[in-house]
Amino acid sequence: MTEGAVRAARYPRPTEALGWIVAPTTWLALTHLTAGFVIGVVVFTLAVTGLAVGVGLLPVLGIGALILIATFWLLGQFARAERARFALLLGENIPAPPPVPAGLTGWRLAWRAMTRATPWKNLSYALVRLPLSAIEAALAFVVWGAAIALTLLPAYNAALPGGAAHFGGFRLGGIWWELLAVVTGLWLLVAAPIVTRALALADTAVARLLIGSSDRAELTARIGELETSRARVLDAAEAERIRIERDLHDGAQQRLVSLAMELGRARAKFASDPQAAEAIVGQAHDQAKQALAEIRNLVRGVHPPVLTDRGLDAALSGLAALSPIPVTVQADLPVRPPASIEAIAYFVVAEALTNVAKHAKASHAEVTVRRSGDTLTLVIRDDGIGGADPSGQGLSGLAARVAGVDGNLRVRSPAGGPTLLEVELPCGS
Repeated sequence: MTEGAVRAARYPRPTEALGWIVAPTTWLALTHLTAGFVIGVVVFTLAVTGLAVGVGLLPVLGIGALILIATFWLLGQFARAERARFALLLGENIPAPPPVPAGLTGWRLAWRAMTRATPWKNLSYALVRLPLSAIEAALAFVVWGAAIALTLLPAYNAALPGGAAHFGGFRLGGIWWELLAVVTGLWLLVAAPIVTRALALADTAVARLLIGSSDRAELTARIGELETSRARVLDAAEAERIRIERDLHDGAQQRLVSLAMELGRARAKFASDPQAAEAIVGQAHDQAKQALAEIRNLVRGVHPPVLTDRGLDAALSGLAALSPIPVTVQADLPVRPPASIEAIAYFVVAEALTNVAKHAKASHAEVTVRRSGDTLTLVIRDDGIGGADPSGQGLSGLAARVAGVDGNLRVRSPAGGPTLLEVELPCGS
């Protein structure tokens, strides 16, 4: 970018500056600076009073500690309201700091919250808000007031005491002084919106520093989310491995052992008792069909060849055809998702339909799949009795697998039904 382009981007053109005088963003910024002073008075009083009373009562049976905890909690809510005020009046999105890690309660939660930097930054912001807003509002009103007073000086100059405005021995009397005052006022009027917006930007920078989330905090929170997702994926994979091993050992393996024994008995009887051998072969045939059914149930959710060859729509249609209850599949996939996302989507639908067949007592289910941009959305709906527990082993396992790719899973299953399972999976390239 050339030097002229940088200067044009940094400083507004005269016509643009004139437009800023009546622009809504300018007056919203001035409103923000004014409101900051009023808010600063309230929160400064709250912070100082809460700290003074809390510290003074610390020796009295923990009452002081409770007051301090309540004070810091209120300051946290104030910081949240301030972030909303910056978004509403200035259009500035200040990200919130990461929350306290889950799993803590009582005094452990309070201690962890008090030893983090966030509450102390909230306190610093509450103490800084009043003097900072007082300076910002004063500068803004001085510039605006001086601009308007000087621009309109000829209209009221003669009515002032002494016949003209004067500062000590200096007197603004005469046409030339009034003309100079008007020109100066017009320049200040052009500069006033710029000063107002600059003060609002400075105010935003202070807020980002004290009540926002730093890049390091965001990175730390993201690392924590990824570690949690990885652990949940590993747990889900381990649970799936254990399920396959258990079902193989207790189901299909036993069926195949029984099948082999039946065929051995039939071979031994072919020469001496063909009719008995034929009956045993018939039983072995039934055993084989049962073993095939168990193996088919065992590999549900495992990547089928049709998913690789023909995509998610065909694979889900195959699932629907094998379901013991009628299932309608509606797919809108203008662009095929990545293979890993297709596999997760297939597993989710397969597990959900299995749960519907086992527990929902439904007469019909519907699967809707659509891709919009970089998001793949799955909706599985049934007309069963409802009451599905999101924290149960099945649904929590699905949530873990979905969370492993930064997806979201939501369950709505009121008592009496229907049950709605909605999954969003990122599928950007």
